[in-house]
Amino acid sequence: MATALPATGLDTPIADPLRRALRGLGGRATVGDVMAATGLAQADAESGLKGLLETYQGHVEVGEEGDIVYAFQRRLLRRDHTPFWIRFRTAAARVLKTAFKIWIVVMLVVYFVVFVTLLIAALIAASRGNDRNGGSILGGGRRGGGFNFPFLFWIWAPDWRLGHPYYGNRFERRSGRKVPFYKKVFAFVFGPDRPRPSLRDRDRGIIRLIRARKGTLTVPELVRHSGLTVPEAEEEMGRLMGAYAGDVHVSRGGELVYSFGELLVSAHGKVRAREPAPAWQRLEKAAEFTGNKTGTNVLIGSLNGFNLLAALSAPVLIFPPLGLAGLGAEIGLIWVPAVFSTLFFSVPLGRWVGHRVENARRRLRNVRKVLLGMVFRQSLGGGAALSAERATDDVRIALVDPNIGAADVRKQLQGIAAEFDAEVEPADSGQIIYRFPSIRSALLGGEEVRSALRLDKRSVGRVVYSSADTPEEESARAMANFDRELRKSVSAPDSVRYLDDLELAGIETPSPPGRQVKPRRRAGPRRPHRW
Repeated sequence: MATALPATGLDTPIADPLRRALRGLGGRATVGDVMAATGLAQADAESGLKGLLETYQGHVEVGEEGDIVYAFQRRLLRRDHTPFWIRFRTAAARVLKTAFKIWIVVMLVVYFVVFVTLLIAALIAASRGNDRNGGSILGGGRRGGGFNFPFLFWIWAPDWRLGHPYYGNRFERRSGRKVPFYKKVFAFVFGPDRPRPSLRDRDRGIIRLIRARKGTLTVPELVRHSGLTVPEAEEEMGRLMGAYAGDVHVSRGGELVYSFGELLVSAHGKVRAREPAPAWQRLEKAAEFTGNKTGTNVLIGSLNGFNLLAALSAPVLIFPPLGLAGLGAEIGLIWVPAVFSTLFFSVPLGRWVGHRVENARRRLRNVRKVLLGMVFRQSLGGGAALSAERATDDVRIALVDPNIGAADVRKQLQGIAAEFDAEVEPADSGQIIYRFPSIRSALLGGEEVRSALRLDKRSVGRVVYSSADTPEEESARAMANFDRELRKSVSAPDSVRYLDDLELAGIETPSPPGRQVKPRRRAGPRRPHRW
């Protein structure tokens, strides 16, 4: 009896033989290869390969004769595989970032208050001839300054949940929640937090697309939705097939079509889903550098600038009037705050380069998404062949950005053409034009399989068993189901018909040569004879 591999594809008795077989086959195998290498039954081999697609990097391919090939990385790399040095760098950056955040709160606010207090004390001491009877230097008297409750409330904002991310001023306005000042300080230095959708968040959108497409999906349709490259979409299709009990079909034109029948079965009747917006209607805005208002950034910069100037001028303005000296005073009031304030300004300056690179990447992704819209429109017969010159003009208009480079558009268009095996030819005007017949062929293949499978017609139907039934209810339900099936198989004798011996034996009578036999009309109930 076949034992299907669960979705994880890792912890089953047949997982280890499958992995060994795939490594021995170089990562590429058909179901027949796996059966021969492991001795597994066909159902086990096929379900096992689909299960491994969810966990390991791989995709499916189709041969000229319609055979399915499962293609994995030779080393069977997990989909969440990350090289050690990247993991180490990420962990070290996280630790340093957390430590620096704590240091920021302590240093920026505390040193600001300390320096304000010391400068006031130094001014008073200088004006009174170093007479310090007016109170404690560090705030014991009324002139000493120090912390107060409104100041602490403004810094920490107790109504803000600790650890809650701050996505910038736009998020603050939208949520209506008061963001604490320290969060804005972190955003000044490290930038605002970025929303990081989980794998489940991304899958929900794809599942909605699958449901809207009646349970089937092709690689070009996934590219249209996500903006992924074709190789990335093929990898993603392999993972989805393993995660959501998918299957793969080959259209008459040789196109791969993936089906997910279980996603079309609902306890609430026929599944109706609205198709998500395509990639070119979900462009990325430019990332914000700090996410703060300009006034907030000026205030934070002024606080740190004051600390830096106070530390550098302490040997002249603070130490002599107050009689401070020694290595401890120099380290605590000069070197530590000076180094901190310098780093406080240096981190945003260094981050500025990465910020520009990130926005450049977003701009290129937006260019690709807009070009995909043009390519799909052209493929479905809604537009003429594309040229790089015309595409550049259209992209600039769509993105409302006249500074989009023609070279960037041409490079993205050439990349899309390579992915979809476009037809490239020179036009009479001397321009290079692109046509994408493979996209139309793939979409037609998807519609062909979609119409044949008719997964959208599936439904749960009448309930034939419920674990909540009592024994009496279970027996009554079973008897009702039996009666219903019996009525389907037994026809009522409201009409009869006589058959001769040949018809009863199922033997067809040959017709004479050259004579056309008209099809016999189906017998119906005989009319009563009128005497």
